[in-house]
Amino acid sequence: MSGDKAKQETRFQAVGVSPGVARGALYVVRDDGDEIPRHRIEASEIPNEIGRFETALIQTRSQILEMQERIAQSIGAKDAGIFDAHLLVVEDRTLIDEVLRKLQADLCNVEFVFQEVATHYAHTLSQIDDPYLRERALDIQDVTRRVVRNLQGKAPKDFLGLTHPHILLAHNITPSDTATMNREYVLGLATDLGSRTSHTAIMARSLGIPAIVGLHNATEKLETGREVLLDGYNGLLILDPTPETLWHYGELEHQRSLVAEKLTGLRETKSTTRDGRHIVLSANIELPDEVEAAPRNGAEGIGLYRTEFLYLNRTTLPSEEEQYATYRKVAEQVQPHPLIIRTFDLGGDKLAGALDGGDEMNPFLGHRAIRFSLERPDIFKAQLRAIIRASAVGNVKVMFPMISGLEELGRALAVFEECKTELKNEGSEFDPTTEVGAMIEIPSAAMCAERLAREIDFFSIGTNDLIQYAIAVDRVNERVAHLYEPTHPAVLRLLKMVADAGHAHGIWVGVCGEMAGDLALTPLLIGLGMDELSVGASLVPRVKRAVQSLTHGECQKLVGDVLELDTPSAILARCTEMAQAHYGELLG
Repeated sequence: MSGDKAKQETRFQAVGVSPGVARGALYVVRDDGDEIPRHRIEASEIPNEIGRFETALIQTRSQILEMQERIAQSIGAKDAGIFDAHLLVVEDRTLIDEVLRKLQADLCNVEFVFQEVATHYAHTLSQIDDPYLRERALDIQDVTRRVVRNLQGKAPKDFLGLTHPHILLAHNITPSDTATMNREYVLGLATDLGSRTSHTAIMARSLGIPAIVGLHNATEKLETGREVLLDGYNGLLILDPTPETLWHYGELEHQRSLVAEKLTGLRETKSTTRDGRHIVLSANIELPDEVEAAPRNGAEGIGLYRTEFLYLNRTTLPSEEEQYATYRKVAEQVQPHPLIIRTFDLGGDKLAGALDGGDEMNPFLGHRAIRFSLERPDIFKAQLRAIIRASAVGNVKVMFPMISGLEELGRALAVFEECKTELKNEGSEFDPTTEVGAMIEIPSAAMCAERLAREIDFFSIGTNDLIQYAIAVDRVNERVAHLYEPTHPAVLRLLKMVADAGHAHGIWVGVCGEMAGDLALTPLLIGLGMDELSVGASLVPRVKRAVQSLTHGECQKLVGDVLELDTPSAILARCTEMAQAHYGELLG
């Protein structure tokens, strides 16, 4: 009876973050959950504790540099840059000085003090509204564990030395785990935690390892040695797959390989519909090193360049010069295509050290993005001056996040003009015609779009937040995430309102949220009149193929039809039906 039960196929739904299918034996990582004991020390023992701490920091730094070298040799220096944040942690004077201060004040063992200080840093970072930046808190946690293990004289984790093929399942896999594990034996990665923007996802994609995240508590339910199939496309972990399931996935992999071959030939082609409407296809990037992926995948520039990384894991604000050098280098790499730089979107109270403030009850609706920038003109002006100076390359645009209405936009534009006047008086070179845009991600901005459009050069719709705010669903809250529906009739009307307002005043309208990369919704966005779609670089060929398969006319008719429908599911079904008819092979 137990044998029959063991053979019954069971499916666990997660989020696919690195494409591919893997089949093999599961290896489940159990967190050791070691608590660091706290014990008092005498004042005379402080020099010895400091010595232990310095030795552990040096040892940790050496390990990180070794991992960087290993990554640089195997998958390129671009990905090794992921560990720059780790190095910043072990070299951060503010953090180190705080540990030494607490060591003398509290008179307890240094590993306990270090974990307490570093955990506070990680906690403040984890509260940031941007999911990408929340994931960076894992960097600090990763380094903290490594330093503590070195202080305790512990050996590396067991699973890093496995020498047989396996699919790794863990509560969380850190970047250093990914870098040091025996990758030739890792068939796939699966974690309880994580998101599409986690470093587990970034590195799995770089390494070409199928990966899924967000399994919640699978590590508590599954045992090492069980046969599983991991589907990195659809976010599935299938326990004891049946022969029918294995045959099905074998066929799918064959079909996908044929599709991939066709897509590689699209890089130099234009993303133009069959009846001649050109849709600009841009790439979203988080870090400067990712810019190379845009032209490699046939993108027409960068539609969303997030600048928050410049403020990450540091205790001093980035200078104007540092920002200028970064922005200019990216602009030069992208030219002649445009680079759209979003001014930083951080909660002003969420970064320890560099930015100070108190905790907020609801950070999603709090003191963040343009609101913080306008209250800290010193920080805002340094960034705007750097962007304006970088525009001398000739292809830079700037956009403001979280604009809620005309007054806010007017204040931001006034600071922008003030910076241009200052730079002109200083004799700095810049492009006086640099385009300025607003991200439309708050419903109030969408409703005022007709008025906002008179003041700026473009709209870029951040659908992730726009949907979240429009239907009051926190997309990272597991209890209500299923209610997060891009095809909600109200969302469609907001999108149409923005597109119509932009075009009525002669400005272009783009989409840079996740909707832009959802192939089932491509016909909808084209029909709504979007001029630009900005997606993750790896998605560009697929979206381009979808655009080339459609006509603008039939997409307009689709929009007319779905605006008469009353439910998100009915609208999604209609959109999917059209996508399936024109490029079903891409939908998988």
